[in-house]
Amino acid sequence: MTGTVFSLEVNPKIPERLAQLEDLANNLWYSWDRPTQGLFASLSHPLWSATNHNPKAFLKRADQKTLEATAENPVFIGALNRVAAAFESYHESPNMAHVHGHKFKDDDLIAYFCAEFGFHESLPIYSGGLGILAGDHCKGASDMGLPFIGVGLLYRQGYFQQTLDANGQQHAIYNDSNFDDLPISPILDEAGNAVMISVDFPSRNVVAKLWEVKVGHVRLILLDTWLPENSDRDREITHRLYGGDKHTRIEQEVLLGVGGTRALATLGLKPTVWHVNEGHAAFLILERIRNLVAGGLPYAAALEAVASNVVFTTHTPVPAGHDHFSGDIIGSYFANWCHELGMSREQLMALGAEPGKSDFNMTSLALHGSRHHNGVSRIHGGVSADICRYLWPQINPAENPMDYITNGVHLPTFLAPEWSETFERYLGIGWQERQTELSNWDGIQLIPDATFWSIRQQLKSKMLKLVSERIREQHRRNQGSPAHLDRMLKFANPDNPNILTIGFARRFATYKRAALLFQDLKWLREIITQAGRPVLFLFAGKAHPADQPGQEIIRRIAQISKMPEFEGRVLLVEGYDLHLARSLVAGVDVWLNNPIYPLEASGTSGMKAAMNGALNLSVLDGWWGEGYDAGGDAANGWAIKPAPGHLDDQQRDSEEARSMYELLQDHVLPTYYRTGPMGYSPEWVAMSKASIATISPRFNVVRMVSEYVKKFYAPAIEQGRRYSKDNFITARAVADWKTKVRAAWSGVRMHRRDTPELRLKFGGTISMKIAVQLNGLSPEDVTVEALFGRPGHKAGIGRIRHYPLNCCEGSGDNGESMYSLELTPELCGKLEYRIRIFPTHPSLVHKFETGLMVWL
Repeated sequence: MTGTVFSLEVNPKIPERLAQLEDLANNLWYSWDRPTQGLFASLSHPLWSATNHNPKAFLKRADQKTLEATAENPVFIGALNRVAAAFESYHESPNMAHVHGHKFKDDDLIAYFCAEFGFHESLPIYSGGLGILAGDHCKGASDMGLPFIGVGLLYRQGYFQQTLDANGQQHAIYNDSNFDDLPISPILDEAGNAVMISVDFPSRNVVAKLWEVKVGHVRLILLDTWLPENSDRDREITHRLYGGDKHTRIEQEVLLGVGGTRALATLGLKPTVWHVNEGHAAFLILERIRNLVAGGLPYAAALEAVASNVVFTTHTPVPAGHDHFSGDIIGSYFANWCHELGMSREQLMALGAEPGKSDFNMTSLALHGSRHHNGVSRIHGGVSADICRYLWPQINPAENPMDYITNGVHLPTFLAPEWSETFERYLGIGWQERQTELSNWDGIQLIPDATFWSIRQQLKSKMLKLVSERIREQHRRNQGSPAHLDRMLKFANPDNPNILTIGFARRFATYKRAALLFQDLKWLREIITQAGRPVLFLFAGKAHPADQPGQEIIRRIAQISKMPEFEGRVLLVEGYDLHLARSLVAGVDVWLNNPIYPLEASGTSGMKAAMNGALNLSVLDGWWGEGYDAGGDAANGWAIKPAPGHLDDQQRDSEEARSMYELLQDHVLPTYYRTGPMGYSPEWVAMSKASIATISPRFNVVRMVSEYVKKFYAPAIEQGRRYSKDNFITARAVADWKTKVRAAWSGVRMHRRDTPELRLKFGGTISMKIAVQLNGLSPEDVTVEALFGRPGHKAGIGRIRHYPLNCCEGSGDNGESMYSLELTPELCGKLEYRIRIFPTHPSLVHKFETGLMVWL
């Protein structure tokens, strides 16, 4: 046939009795409420799958007769009414508001900026872990009833869809989203017109349209430049997530930070906390300073006022994860800003400066413009404190202002629904509301082993069914033979899930070492081909289209999976997305993670797997450094100890692969296949129960967001109000004080005016007299203190005791101030002590935020 093909979509009329379905379809509450998902799926499972589990798209394509018949179905109407009642109840009273315990004021608002948000596969504006974490953060804030709003960009293409050819070559496919199908709505003004904001770019003005997403209680504001008012080039700014060149990237980040700030102002919203989730949004700091300077505040005071209520979270120690731009690019986009900011070009570049580098670093800008900073695990917090020590050069990294809050995951999203009824029975009604309480999870031990194992096998069977469907489609598209497909799927049998299944699914970045398992193929072959002990390895994940080393790892795994001894035992599944991720973390027996230490900032997939009863086999990095528990009665997984730091890359990989093989052959396989008369391993079930009971209460997003409230949000609100009160009198005072201190600090000196005692009887007193040259500063500007501890302890590490010295009346030679201390040590044995001085001001957010200190 010839001729033009015209498209036409006929949308059904939703019966009045089903009108509530449209409300449910327009709130991402459905992304974690399983009964809501079940409602839509029950209308047509094939259509539910074809629309990628998107309720809004589903309703646009549903069959009219089916809807009309369903409207007369009392069973469905009853289920709809129950879901609608739960939806209304959730919005009236958040079920986790009791956890954080903070009383927010009516005008409090936390604004959370991020470049990507991953809530559900129906809203594809995410690429990986950062987006999923941001989505979970919003869901947790909704569950807890926080005054919270998200700000991001509405990408027309989002991240790419992945296919793999017969050789394992990754192909990136980009599809434009139909905004009419997404759970989003344009924001309209009182006249019914779309609300727009504009941002100045070099020699032009770019307009962005504002869209809104409802996530339970939380609103998400998204900016979109794909508008007729913009040039073709400027429409591309929000076309593709992490796409384009450096100019596209900086334009996305200017739009996010500057445009996002203007969007909130246009909507009449005045945040009392500004959370910069990774450095992409850090330009909001410049926009907020510009607004204050325009109101008459000096630049230095404006910086202090802005920084007082900015929270900055860094998510990676990998250099590629920190955006940086040349001075020329920054100059071209911000040349006119220097005058408006009341600063020189050198001062602007200094905000993004990193020692030894000429580029403007967005992480540096975020750190300079915030006073609350954190990494995303205990290990990562320490690593970040060391990486960022140049901002506080005289402070020991263990004491500098970089803190940490370990990531968590949204339990209702990632806990398989098959657990719900069993948890309700053995943990008690309302167990989710007690999810952060350790004792809440004691009931896991009450679940009969046979029941527990049955659920685990159901989840594995369900997962293997999805994997088989994906592999079949992959094989069909690549024109493989039916016989070869049978060989590939001989162990991935949903009807016989009695096989140890190990999963590895995440971004294929080189530092995550997806191919470490194949370091010694001979040894691996011996482990997994033992009679009666089959093993199935499942791999899934994407490499960035520009990451050729990452794509080479995918090709290598594909090649190994074709070797006769590994065929069917190693499967590489294409199209990794949230749907596949939820299935894998729920269904595998073991979750494998072997990053290069200490480059895994946190990782959350292992938490999701553990909550479903999988056992982690992981390098002790990121969250697993806190989560691994060797246990009393049962461990909750296995730990690969990082190799010594002095080894080269090859030696390190060889050493850690050897540890992995030893754990597999000596512990994992024997434990799994040490079955009892009921056909399962009691020891394995005990470990699986321990995994759920120890990980779930500590690594859920409610605990995480509660920590943000207590550590950062509540203090930031208080500091922000304090700094802005009475025409910013405190911000002005702190800025002037810091200027004075920095000018004088190079001349601050100390020396002892006494002879140090070397030995003392217990109960005796040691006296210290210190002369301090304050170089024009007053005693109120500084703290002089002695630090006592056992030999080997460093400042800020271990059991160090701090004793302030008192300033004596009068002065010493050359205008020196005299400080003294009379101290009776509380410990016997060998002690060490040091004496230091640092600037002090009652309004500082962190006592060492100046980065200045002198040791005697």
